[in-house]
Amino acid sequence: MTIMQEFQIQTLAELFSAFSDASRLKIIAILAEGECNVGRIAEAAELSESATSHHLRGLRQLKLVRSRKVGREVYYSLHDDHVIEIYETGRDHILHG
Repeated sequence: MTIMQEFQIQTLAELFSAFSDASRLKIIAILAEGECNVGRIAEAAELSESATSHHLRGLRQLKLVRSRKVGREVYYSLHDDHVIEIYETGRDHILHG
């Protein structure tokens, strides 16, 4: 068995920590459906735009979401298929045991 290095273990712990917050999970669930701007994410997640932006910043730092700017609007999407897999695996575990 190969044990990860300490910084890798710490990074993995931070990744799982991101999934431990209900608001961040709502955001990930919304983005699993497709790209959205902050206003739409905030509305769907029932959060303020400020709180949504704060969560998105943390998710972006962990490379769970990415952003693109179109004019004054910023659109967010999940970073890659790994994020969807982690989310869907957890969701399926809860729904199907």
